[in-house]
Amino acid sequence: MKININDTLFFEGAVTTDESIETAKFVEYSSANIHSLQFIIDNKYQVQSPEFRFCTINTQTVNIVIFNYILKITMLMLILYMIFRQKQQKLERLLRNFPAVGIIGPRQAGKTTLARQYVNILEDNDRVIYLDLENPRDFAKLGDPVLFFENNMEKLVILDEIQRMPSLFPVLRSMIDQKRSNGRFLLLGSASPELIRESSESLAGRIAYLELTPFNLKEIENTTTLSTHWFRGGYPMSLLAVDDADASEWLLHFIRTYTEQDLPAIGLPADPLVTRKLMGMMAHIHGNLLNMSNLGRALELTSTTINSYLSYLESAFLLRLLQPYHMNIKKRLVKAPKVYIRDSGMLHSLLNIEKTSDLFNSPMVGNSWEGYALEQIISQLDERTTAYFYRTQVGAECDLVLVRGGKPTIAVEIKYTASPRTTRGLTQSLEDLNTKKNFIITPDTDDYLLKENLRVCSLRDFLNNYLL
Repeated sequence: MKININDTLFFEGAVTTDESIETAKFVEYSSANIHSLQFIIDNKYQVQSPEFRFCTINTQTVNIVIFNYILKITMLMLILYMIFRQKQQKLERLLRNFPAVGIIGPRQAGKTTLARQYVNILEDNDRVIYLDLENPRDFAKLGDPVLFFENNMEKLVILDEIQRMPSLFPVLRSMIDQKRSNGRFLLLGSASPELIRESSESLAGRIAYLELTPFNLKEIENTTTLSTHWFRGGYPMSLLAVDDADASEWLLHFIRTYTEQDLPAIGLPADPLVTRKLMGMMAHIHGNLLNMSNLGRALELTSTTINSYLSYLESAFLLRLLQPYHMNIKKRLVKAPKVYIRDSGMLHSLLNIEKTSDLFNSPMVGNSWEGYALEQIISQLDERTTAYFYRTQVGAECDLVLVRGGKPTIAVEIKYTASPRTTRGLTQSLEDLNTKKNFIITPDTDDYLLKENLRVCSLRDFLNNYLL
């Protein structure tokens, strides 16, 4: 890939200055082998690395501010390719074992980038066809999908934004049954009830799903700080923005586009203004129990309608409704789920928190930290482990209970404090659950036993050392 300054040189409103660049040397790099961006400006910047080839470009006078902007955007794209997605190895394994694999997740989470990274490691990547069904040219190629797939029987076909063409699923089933070999189709889609239903009914036994979230903490721990990741969230364009202001602006437009275009496109029947108001209300009760009566009165909608809307937001990976754990415990238990906006950056945008310093001074900081830590933990769980919370009517409470084989195995209390203490409610919860591994997780603290079977540690230590 060549970075050509003439492609992105001038911007509206640019001001020419005497500070100029006479000659620039840009890196020609391979997206499959990126370790750093090497850049040389005569008498300006010099970063040495022997790993890259160069092409010299004689340019016109360039505004140094514009050049720096181009450099930052290029760095962002390079970092995107440098960050190893944890799901890549699982994607490779699933494609070896299933005829079709579906990567599902929210828009802008990196599904297309993950697919391209997979293609880059293939020895024979000429045997791959990529079609973006939002591109009219690619869409037109499937005017006769049977003919197209029959002519490409020996190739891996990647279909991006598959929810745009749900009529393909019966055709894919027929093609797979004609030639039952693994790794034939890779389907990428922004999840929706329709997408899951169509693919599950048509491709049962032929497809495996891989959920891709925005960047989680373990994926970016060598790229940025925990506080930046917490404040900006995991969407690449927000996380890797130049500063908090750019991240907040991107999230603002992202939420607007999602509510006005993307959610209606996957079948959400709500008016976009109602959707935006509903998401705002979800942000303000983030980390609390869902109260359908309050929502119904505020939105002037029935419980049935609100449940339908929440189902779409959950299926689109924007919202998490964490269910209470209640099996085999003879207590008066809370039955309502807890509500979380899944991406912390989106939460902060909905709450109009524009800077990291504003977050630390916000009354929502504890709830925000709870949701952030919870998402980082859940992103690491396998399919056999399920997450719940625990709460009784008399005050026993635990933020996160991890259940495996029907049995609680780990209990986690999430605290935004440097000196956590146990509470009567937590102690009672641990007795009720009878879990052997119990933790209080904070942003940054020493790792130590608070008492027998109750350990205090940071989120990083928990993810790296104790979540097995």
